[in-house]
Amino acid sequence: MSEGRAGAVALALVLLTSSPTFADPASVTWHPAKPRTGDVAWVHVKNVTEAATVEGSVDGRPLTFFPYGGGHAALFGIDLDAKPGRYAWRVGVVEKGQEPQTAQGALRVQRREFSVERLSLPKGMVDLDPETERRANDESKRLATVYRLITPERLWRGKFTKPVGMAGEGTGFGARRVINGQPRSPHGGSDYSAPRGTPVVAANGGRVALVADFFFPGRLVIVDHGLGLYTLYFHLDTIVVAEAQRVERGQPLGTVGATGRATGPHLHFGAQMRAARVDPATLLGLGLLD
Repeated sequence: MSEGRAGAVALALVLLTSSPTFADPASVTWHPAKPRTGDVAWVHVKNVTEAATVEGSVDGRPLTFFPYGGGHAALFGIDLDAKPGRYAWRVGVVEKGQEPQTAQGALRVQRREFSVERLSLPKGMVDLDPETERRANDESKRLATVYRLITPERLWRGKFTKPVGMAGEGTGFGARRVINGQPRSPHGGSDYSAPRGTPVVAANGGRVALVADFFFPGRLVIVDHGLGLYTLYFHLDTIVVAEAQRVERGQPLGTVGATGRATGPHLHFGAQMRAARVDPATLLGLGLLD
């Protein structure tokens, strides 16, 4: 594997059979070259036409490609609990009237250190009674079902924007939480502190996949951006969109609140790439800017 400019890794595709019809072999570039645990990485296959069929996988998990930048691109999410190391990838290209091409390599995932947060909450919000525990488990399964649905079209374009315009940077992604002295699941999103009633907007274009009021996340909106990418907006006070509604970047979804398990008004902003819980801050800095 050779490292290209701007921290990207570029590999030439290898022809499965020799053919004189390729003037410029396609190439595969990963951004960033060495992503961290919790990042969203993206792969760019260049020197292929939009009509080409491009398929691929990382560690056996499929990539879904879309036309981009004179070729095709796909996002890959690295879960916040993923182990650092080398993840094998493969990409194949089929163009009409030409021989197939394929390439493979390894994506090097770097270790990332997460903070530890110690919180104190009312006992009834931590040690759940059987009925509440069943409710919370059912709601967790419902969320997992939403994330498994892969919309086959890309619904977002250009830069992702912060969901709370007047707030500072989000904090706490991946934090290992200890609640009332008990270790709990890591924090899967970024928290934006803002007064109750502050507008919350869609980070990019998409379709509202779920509007609900759950025990832990409170009032919530989940936006499907297509191709397995979702953004999550938890603890809302009010909601002004409905399920299946199409939304654009910057469109109001609701307002900041303290519903669900929350110590005060704030927005929990999360991102999900297929089954991977990823840092929404990496979406805000994503280099796909068409």
